[in-house]
Order: sequence, then structure tokens, then C-alpha cells
Amino acid sequence: MKFDPSANIFDLLQFGEYGDVNPSVTDSATYTFMQAKTMTDTFEGNTEGCFLYSRHWNPSNKYLADALAAMEGTESAWVTGSGMGAITCAILQVCHSGDHIVSSRTVYGGTFAFMQNWLPKYNISVTFIDPTNLDEVKAAIRPNTKMIYTEAMTNPMLQISDIPALSQIANDHNLKLVVDNTFTPLMVAPARLGAHIVVYSMTKFINGKNDCVAGAICAPVEFINALSNVNDGTAMLLGPVLDPFRSSSILKNLHTLHIRMQKHSQNAMYLAERFKEAGLKFNYPGMKEHPGHETLKRIMNPDFGFGGMIAIDLGTAEKASEFMEKMELAGVGYLAVSLGYFKTLFSNSGKSTSSEVPEDEQKKMGMSAGLVRFSVGLDHDIERTWLKIKDCLLAVQ
Repeated sequence: MKFDPSANIFDLLQFGEYGDVNPSVTDSATYTFMQAKTMTDTFEGNTEGCFLYSRHWNPSNKYLADALAAMEGTESAWVTGSGMGAITCAILQVCHSGDHIVSSRTVYGGTFAFMQNWLPKYNISVTFIDPTNLDEVKAAIRPNTKMIYTEAMTNPMLQISDIPALSQIANDHNLKLVVDNTFTPLMVAPARLGAHIVVYSMTKFINGKNDCVAGAICAPVEFINALSNVNDGTAMLLGPVLDPFRSSSILKNLHTLHIRMQKHSQNAMYLAERFKEAGLKFNYPGMKEHPGHETLKRIMNPDFGFGGMIAIDLGTAEKASEFMEKMELAGVGYLAVSLGYFKTLFSNSGKSTSSEVPEDEQKKMGMSAGLVRFSVGLDHDIERTWLKIKDCLLAVQ
């Protein structure tokens, strides 16, 4: 039977305490017990369904976590106050002093900075590789390696990770494969393809409104229980709790994700076809010329298209800046970081979301100084948007 992540979300029956069609928001930091033993058992992690303290669990966060687990096809999930909260907690739950990580070179700038600059302070080393080169991945593995880390669709180069192949490598060496699926929710189901842990910045496509910052970790029950353990769980002790009001709003937005992803993909494909006709140097995994096109076709759910992320190369940062400024004035969208918004957002990756990545590493990943990354919005008339982009391109040539 076909795995349908959106149907799994809709199949959940999550009622409020008075039969509300939207689950009630938990406006409480702590919870009462009728028996002292139940509190003791809860501290020890032995009581299902009891809530102790909102940094540990609360009903609103549990509703959202259950929906995300259903979407990903994992046993459980945990929600955090940011995408970086999810990424760092997942990594630190797996890796300890003396351990080693094999990571995609092309990752979100904050992830790169955490691995390159922060983890070495705690004696955790990282080797950065091209995730599409499986021989390079294998060669980087050491006796102390604990994790392979990648993004399903990498930021900002839009490489496609062959998750089943990476999972096989991880399993052969008893490693955890951690996949950031921020760019490709619904499109790709990493856990179903063999990933052991899936992380998200829900700030992006999942929430879709750029009105909050949030993250998620989807994984087996055993891992989520360890993550939230009161004695040594990183999510419990580092405290990246998500506010229950935000959990409630994200849960409602999650139910429109399938429609939004379809429209983002439809609009991005239209722009890719126009970019090709115009002879632009561009990058979109939905086009046959993209080196990861066949891999994505093999692992994706075709119902949701090839995604809303596209990039063009204008050669220099100066030309990219001029182009983006003109697009904002023309009403194409906003010169802003982030993605997954209902309006089109664009930024020069090397000077923004990947600015933490040193220039030599940017060159290794093939990132041009003039790369402009688009998060294509939900425009009803995408042809009108293209004509504005076209005028801006002509003005900077």
C-alpha cells in the first residue's frame, strides 16, 4: 500500500478536552498528580500519558509530535524551539567526546558552523564530504565514527542524497544516519528510506507562515525517550522547548502542507522551464539535466512535485545584489533569508544563509559568489512573476 504522509496526518483524531475540533492549547508549565507514586514513576520515565513539566512534555507539543511522526512514518517525534535545537540535540544525543561524524559538506550554514566550530570544543570531530559520492562517504568513516549526517535536498546547492544507499553504508558500519528533511517535507520520507533520525526546521515549509521558529526530531520511541530522559536526555537538559501556543498553530498549518507543497513545486517548475528557455545558469532538481534528478525521482512521492527551491547563478555577488534589489522593488518577493513562505524569498547564499561556511569550502561545494537561492512562493499567476523576474534580469545584464 502506498505511503501517504498527508493522509496519515488527516487520519489522526485529535480532539480538545471539550470535543473541540482543534486540540486545546495547554497553558500550563507544570502538572498535578493525585498520587505521589505516579509523579515518581513519571520522573523515572515509566508512566505513559502523564505530564510532568512542560520542558519535558506537554499535551500541545505531544499533539504536534504525534502528527509529525505520522507524517514521517516514525514511531515517535519531539518538537523543539528551533531547527537548530532539533539538529544539535539529535547530534549530541548520539555523539560524545572522542566520537566522529561524517557530514555532507553542503548543509545549512548554522549546521556547518556547529559542526566546524562548536563540536571540536567537546572533542567531537567532523569530516565533510560530498554526499552524492558514496565512495567518498565510505572512505571518511573511521573506527570512532558514530553518525552520517546529510540533508535530503542540500542547502543551497540542491544536491539529492541517495538515502537508501547512505542507509546501507550506515547499517554496514553500525552508524546512525541523520537526515535533515527541511526542504522536502511530504516529498521525501527519509525514515521510510532507511534514515534512523529525521530532523526539521519547522520554521520553513511545515509552518509556512514565517511567524515562528520551531524544529522537530522524528525517530524511534527508544531514541525519543532517551532524548527526553530527565537524567541525561539532551532535549530535556538543554531545554529547547517549543511554546505550546506555537505547537497549536503549527499543527493547524500542517494540515495544509500538502496543498502548499504542490503549489510551491508547480511554481518552481514553471520558473525552471522559463530559466532554461532564457539560457540562464540555474539549478532545479525537477529538470532532467540536474545530476540528482533520477535519484530524487526514485525516492520521492510524486504527488508533491520536485520542491519549491531553485537557484540561479549570476556570477558575482555584486550582480546578485543588484538583481535581488530590483526584484524586491518590482514586487517579485522579498530579499530575505529563510524559505517556505507564501511569498517568494530570495537571498545570495554565500553572503547569507551559508556565510558561516568558509570560502574554500564554498568553492568545494561548487557554490558561486553570484548564487541566488529562491524559495518560490504560492503565487496564483506565476507567469506574471516570471515576467517581473525577466525584466530584472534584463536590467542587470
